[in-house]
Amino acid sequence: MALAVIIMAAGKGTRMKSDLPKVLHQANGRPLVDYVIDTALALEPWKTILVVGHLAELVRQATVQYTVTTVLQEPQLGTGHAVMQAEHELRDFHGDVLILSGDAPLVRTETLHELIALHRTRKAAATVLTAELADPTGYGRIVRKKDDGNVLGIVEQKDGSEEELQIREINSGVYVFDARMLFRALDQVNTNNAQNEYYLTDVFGICFRKGLKVCAFKTGNPEEILGINTPDQLREAERELFRRGEEPA
Repeated sequence: MALAVIIMAAGKGTRMKSDLPKVLHQANGRPLVDYVIDTALALEPWKTILVVGHLAELVRQATVQYTVTTVLQEPQLGTGHAVMQAEHELRDFHGDVLILSGDAPLVRTETLHELIALHRTRKAAATVLTAELADPTGYGRIVRKKDDGNVLGIVEQKDGSEEELQIREINSGVYVFDARMLFRALDQVNTNNAQNEYYLTDVFGICFRKGLKVCAFKTGNPEEILGINTPDQLREAERELFRRGEEPA
């Protein structure tokens, strides 16, 4: 099966208190997005697509050494909208699409291999990378079926029942989709929500309504799913990268 990778790198990163695109903030002397691209290319995908937006040319210039295709998301209308911008580049592609975030540098290639293998072995339409956290507050929760462990739902914090909010398995924002299903589903996604944006997670709702199989792979290393939204989280990621042997550039 062929694999394509989409890396979302269009955001501003307002909470970083800087106008620099979030993905260009540095951890141990390297832009965050470098780590993500290195991880993606290690999977030897058919194509890697970088979705740029805020200060797009700056991000393009910073990643020019990589064999990636850049597409522009302008304006930025949500995660689903970001993935829509890659559809033209994948118009003749038949396989699986891995979605990564350019501000999440700690996901390991080995974990992604396992995620993709589960997706294909189970013949899933969509598979989400998850982690179990001691404090899952703020994250979407993964509700699994009792019998086979497949995903029954992804419940956002604000929508969860008391019982659902006791679940500690959370959505990392890393996904694998069947390409045809993904773009057909995105055609049905709308902006009828508080943010007036196209949410990528709405694709899962479409899968559930159509009875398509959705699976989850839980990493045993919760630090992998850490995204960078604040300077404190950036410093935490730097410490983890250093522990892994990533020397400062």
